[in-house]
Amino acid sequence: MDYKTLPVNEWDENHVQCWLDSTGIKKEYVKKLHAEEVTGPVLMELDESFLKGIGMKAGQIHMLIRKRNELRQLSAQQAKNSSSKTSDRTDAQTDPERPRNASAQKTSSGGSCGPEDKTDGDNAGSASGKKQRRSNKSQAKSTDEALELSNCRPFRSQNADFKYVKDRVLPPESGVSDLITPCHEYKYFAIAAELNKSQLQSKFASEVIRFASACMNIRTNGTIHFGVMDSIGDKAWKHGQIIGIKVKERELYVDALDYIEKCFSENLQEIARKCIHPPVFVEVISRDSQEQRFVVEVDIEPTHSLVKNELFEVCLPKYKEESQKVILTKDRVLYQRLGAKSEPVKDNEKTTFIKGLQDRDAHREKAELSSAEVHAEIPQNLGRKLSVLLNDGKSYMDDSLRYILVTNRCEKHNLNNVNFLMHLNIFCAFDFDEDSNVSGLYSKFKEHHATRSYFLQDFSNESKTAIPTPQKHLCLFDQTSWVFCNGRSDFHGDEKPCDDNTWTRTKRKYLKKAISYICDEILPKGSFIVLFLLLSPAQKPLVDTFEEFYTEMNGTEYIVCIAESRENYEKWANLAQKSCSIETLEQYSIVGMKLSHVDATIQAMLPSTAQPRHLPVSTRGLCTLPLLEEEKMYSLEILCADQCDDIKIDLLTEKEIQEIEQNFYRGRKIIWENFWLADTRRCGEIIEREACKDASKLLGDILRGSGYNYSVAKLKIFHHPGSGGSTIARQVLWKRRKDLRCAVIKTSYSPATVCEHALAFRDYEEKEISHCLPVLLLIEDYDEDYLEELRNELMDAVGARKINSPRPYFILMCCRRSNDPERLCKVSPLDTVSVTHKLTDSEKSLFKAKLEKLKQKDVRPEFILTFVLMCEEFNETYVRDFVGHILQDIDRSSRDTFLMRYVALLSFYVPNSYVSLSHCEAFLGLGVYTERKSRVYDFKSNLSEQARMIFIELRESTTYISSVRIIHCLVAKEILHQLSGSEPQSQLAMALLQEKTLFENRFGREEFIKFIRDLFIRRDKRSRGDNTDTLFSPFIEHVCEAEDCEKAIAVLKAAYELLGKDPFFAQQLARLHYSNEKFKDAEYWAGVAKHHLPNDSYILDTEGQVYRKWFNFTVDKMTQEDTPESIIEKIEMALKAMKCFKAAQRAAKAERDSMNNAGYFGEIEVGCRLLRFLSTIPVFCRSSEGEYSELVKYLITDYIPKDIEKPWGRLHARLKGLRQNLYEALEWISEDLSYFQTDKHQEKEEEDEKVEKEEQIYNPRKWLKRQSEVYAKFFTSVSLTEVSNGGPDSQLIRRMNIYKNGGGSVTNILSFLTDKKENRSADKLEKILSFYTENPLRLEDSDLINYILCHITLACLAPGSAKLVPMLTLRDLSARFFKGKRPFPASAYFLLTLLYWPDEALDKEPQPDKDEILNTALQTLGRLYDIKMKDVPTRKKRIYTHFFLGKGYGLGKIVHKTKIDKLISGSLDERRMKWLHGTVWNIGKIREILKRVSGWTRDRKLFIRGHVKEFPILPLHLDSVPPGNENVTFYLGFSFRGLVAFNIEVENEPLFNRTNT
Repeated sequence: MDYKTLPVNEWDENHVQCWLDSTGIKKEYVKKLHAEEVTGPVLMELDESFLKGIGMKAGQIHMLIRKRNELRQLSAQQAKNSSSKTSDRTDAQTDPERPRNASAQKTSSGGSCGPEDKTDGDNAGSASGKKQRRSNKSQAKSTDEALELSNCRPFRSQNADFKYVKDRVLPPESGVSDLITPCHEYKYFAIAAELNKSQLQSKFASEVIRFASACMNIRTNGTIHFGVMDSIGDKAWKHGQIIGIKVKERELYVDALDYIEKCFSENLQEIARKCIHPPVFVEVISRDSQEQRFVVEVDIEPTHSLVKNELFEVCLPKYKEESQKVILTKDRVLYQRLGAKSEPVKDNEKTTFIKGLQDRDAHREKAELSSAEVHAEIPQNLGRKLSVLLNDGKSYMDDSLRYILVTNRCEKHNLNNVNFLMHLNIFCAFDFDEDSNVSGLYSKFKEHHATRSYFLQDFSNESKTAIPTPQKHLCLFDQTSWVFCNGRSDFHGDEKPCDDNTWTRTKRKYLKKAISYICDEILPKGSFIVLFLLLSPAQKPLVDTFEEFYTEMNGTEYIVCIAESRENYEKWANLAQKSCSIETLEQYSIVGMKLSHVDATIQAMLPSTAQPRHLPVSTRGLCTLPLLEEEKMYSLEILCADQCDDIKIDLLTEKEIQEIEQNFYRGRKIIWENFWLADTRRCGEIIEREACKDASKLLGDILRGSGYNYSVAKLKIFHHPGSGGSTIARQVLWKRRKDLRCAVIKTSYSPATVCEHALAFRDYEEKEISHCLPVLLLIEDYDEDYLEELRNELMDAVGARKINSPRPYFILMCCRRSNDPERLCKVSPLDTVSVTHKLTDSEKSLFKAKLEKLKQKDVRPEFILTFVLMCEEFNETYVRDFVGHILQDIDRSSRDTFLMRYVALLSFYVPNSYVSLSHCEAFLGLGVYTERKSRVYDFKSNLSEQARMIFIELRESTTYISSVRIIHCLVAKEILHQLSGSEPQSQLAMALLQEKTLFENRFGREEFIKFIRDLFIRRDKRSRGDNTDTLFSPFIEHVCEAEDCEKAIAVLKAAYELLGKDPFFAQQLARLHYSNEKFKDAEYWAGVAKHHLPNDSYILDTEGQVYRKWFNFTVDKMTQEDTPESIIEKIEMALKAMKCFKAAQRAAKAERDSMNNAGYFGEIEVGCRLLRFLSTIPVFCRSSEGEYSELVKYLITDYIPKDIEKPWGRLHARLKGLRQNLYEALEWISEDLSYFQTDKHQEKEEEDEKVEKEEQIYNPRKWLKRQSEVYAKFFTSVSLTEVSNGGPDSQLIRRMNIYKNGGGSVTNILSFLTDKKENRSADKLEKILSFYTENPLRLEDSDLINYILCHITLACLAPGSAKLVPMLTLRDLSARFFKGKRPFPASAYFLLTLLYWPDEALDKEPQPDKDEILNTALQTLGRLYDIKMKDVPTRKKRIYTHFFLGKGYGLGKIVHKTKIDKLISGSLDERRMKWLHGTVWNIGKIREILKRVSGWTRDRKLFIRGHVKEFPILPLHLDSVPPGNENVTFYLGFSFRGLVAFNIEVENEPLFNRTNT
């Protein structure tokens, strides 16, 4: 049922929702109220505190309360009407024109009419008026609600821009004061305004003439207002409340004053005309209604020269209803002002009144003379006001504050007076000047700043150009966004200027969304000021902009208006007052101050001078870096040679300097000001750790070109959290800023963007780009993939320039946190520095001395906790005791203690996590729902002393949002331990998930949700610098170990529900369940994850793992009593797992951005386990010879044992397909392993002890060989071989025997080369070759590939083996691979490159046809490689080079990589470094066995000649190719991608070595 037909007390929450929709309340609040089950009765009782509690803003609350009160009154009126409906109807029928009583008549005239005014004409108006007023009660403002006051229009003002705001209240009606100050009288008049012409004019003239004659007789100025509530008895209205009246024709009111000639005596008519001014129509504006209404006002000015010695008696016009004519009252009446009323002079008082005439004239004359005196106006201290509004009265401005500029047309002469804008940190500008780009403010601003221009819809979600997370893509924080709000005249598109009405209809919605987007999602309150700069007359859209900001920001606290012209300001303010009172606007506005004075005043308050910044150049001089050029390179934080020298040091107080220093020692990241203050001796020196000297030395080595010459060098700094790694990196930058170009990379931008800017930075203002200074780029807390992509981008860009330089172009100084920095340093000692908590003896003395100096400055150790803990080397006992001391008297129930625990939970378990300041404020109930008393707002002042010591406030580098974190992860660990007491951490996490204010807060929400996800999902990985590799997130693993898995499951379920039923949480729940042998639940959660993402290969793999683990569990627990049915169930479970893995394989193939091979590994594992299980079933009992002949016969032939023929009916087909499925999966993995470097620890013996799952990851080749042997074991049988000798199954059985002996696939065969016992491997290969037929041409394709590869491998291990056939024979056998029309595997083409590469013994004469074979093979390898790689970056899958070209001929010239590895001395890590840095090629024994080949370069591409034809060849890195056109030599490698060049040297210049392998 429609809510309109029901009483409010019967509404449910759906009715209330419909009503709320009709009020214009924001949708998000309507939904919240619906969720809170606000019904009709609840709606009637809502108060402000409840609405604040659900997050409503003040403007919305105000509107809702008012609408609710109107609804309340309407409901009461409807109830009253329904109770008297019958009597009202009867009254209306019997007496349709029932007159009002006397008191009502008196009230309607404002209590100012005499007895003669009670005419029939009034009665008609009153009858209709009663109904009109009753209907208007529903629109009235509640008398309980405080209404804003308003001032009257200035006397005699004709300012058309002056407006009244509906429902505001004017001062009470007034009597005579000093004769010049006007008295005021109010008339409701809304009813009379609807009457016909004669009635309206007579009524209007009657009221004006009565009031005018009273004022003229008393000699006082006065104004009568029509459309303002007078002294009525209706409690729904307030006296003086502005209502407004509809004015159909203004002439009616103007012409009504023609009654002056009829009402005044002839000799006074001209005087009356001059004293009674024409009506003024003041528009009444309203936020709730577009209906145009006016207050009609008439000013009365009886000047002394006109009225001297005159008395004004009048008769008044009255409309006679019976005759429908206007008549005049018979007798003239003398009126006077008595108090706030116009009353007739009584007959017995007339004589006295007339006698006082001369005194009144004298008073009038004196009052006029007094008012004519010029009073010198004392000018406001606008400079001080400007300082207070912009920077709270400080001597300099806060450079961290951002500005949103709102402006209109700037005339040309004013462009020289807005220089201060060039120095403000302007986030965005809303510009209403369509010519701004041609001749306005934007044309000047973009001369000084890099900007991006937009239209309003670019900020709107509805726009087709809207982009997700736009602050990252629109560079909102790094370049000023200039928003053209009303088109651009020079734009060739369809964004043209439009008039106010069209703008409101088409563009205001975009403005509203843009402002909501900025205020609700990007910039927190208090971090920015909205600056209205009124440079020309303001139009309505500019006022709409103010209203939107006023609503979003809950007031004017952070809004400032500057206007040189008071006229421009008043026009804007009069329109804006419907949102905010004129008085409040005036308080936050600078009006009348010359723009040039504003410009000079603000520039004097800037914290730094406007002097240019400089960069070093290659000629050892300096060049200027304008801000415009710097901002173009927005992905770099550039460190200039004269960094910080522009700071006005005199403006910094000693306290502020001390605060900058202490912030660093509290744990904040070091800033350039710290170094600058230390260099200028304004604060203590910054300690230089030994690691800083090491890093500087390594950097010096890189710059000198010692060692190896790279175009892009790396210098890595791994550091314990809080050990000062970031400080050391920045110290190195600071020291080299004057002789290198230095910058910090902002990793929120893509590597391509950073590369573009880095090149521009290097080349800037350099004459010869070949002699530029190297660029030192710091990258912090980076992702390894990001770093590799950036390095490749830079190398490719440098390579394309074809420039040779003895020094690197770029040095990437990579600084990253690690829990084991020393281990990472050992892996790559030549370019890595480790920074730990452990101090050397010299460092200990430096830290101790520094601590004493800080204590001498009255700095409490608790407030520089990070430094104190560093002095103690983060000793765990010391940390525990120190934190215990701080937390001794903490209030465990307070909100900030809870916040401390939540932040500690994230800080300890999620590296680099933080909580935005906005989240903290919302959680503590600060700032978000309450008005701040002062703009200067210190978050810390609302924290307990303990929290102030523990928290550190930071600014996030990508979004610039302030954030809070615990000063150190070890401190976070102790806080969790000491504050939790007996409460488990799972309970704390549960409490965190229930904190709605944290999850609903919109600032920094994406980052907060990411940290919450990481808390539950992110695993530790040694490759990221973590101590271990974990199966689950460290938090989940802690809960499982310290509590139990049920708690971990419960908290993951809660997170799943809270975070929008995230499928990856469901996946983790499945994994957690099967890890704890809860397989039924694991199956459910895997299904849930699959439901959300049915084509995700990783989730499908998890589903397969559920069944695999379940199958393994049931098999391991199997007893002798297992029934045939349970055996069938187990087999079906294994087959179900294999089906899931098959689905994962299909999904992985379709995924373009990843290469997930887990489905193949899973299928093989479960398939091999199933084979072992089948072998234990009695029906397939082992033979006396120890073979599984019955099982083999069942699996590879049509044979089915009688015992299982019927019971296993639905299994036979699937089990007989088992061999083929496993074969295909093994072949796929073999090929995959042939392409890429995957063996992470292939030579470590201890890896044998790893579990299967880890072996997949750490040594997949070894895993593959072992699984192949298991596979072959169950498909070979001597007895079956004898039976099928020469039959169709003989080839299959032969293949199984090959598998059983370690062959069967490319990877298995090549793995023989890694066996340390070469003789054993050679024997096995000879045995494998014996299984092949005497005529190899009859072999299938895959068998022929393996046959040829066995020979090549055997030749590497035992060159003199009798089993080997000549190279020519192998060439002949491979002919089918280039002659055949069908496709072949990549391994076939790989063999062609090995066999047909020119051989000195076999290819003495040039043979172009062999080049065609090579060309076909290389092109096909490249095409198959591209298909294999999809869209996966090459850095994620590094190509593996199997063979190198050696000295010799035939098979003897093929050298496997393992042979080279065996000639390299040192540990595994040392050998890796020799490959990485190219020193492997300096080893004499390796040079002796490998052959250098000749080639040439052209346009940074490398070529080599085959038999006759030239072939492009792949350098392992483009960086290794010398610039220009050069003859080169190199070592040739063979990979599944094609030919690869190593150790490229310019011919005859062996010292030129640009190796980068």
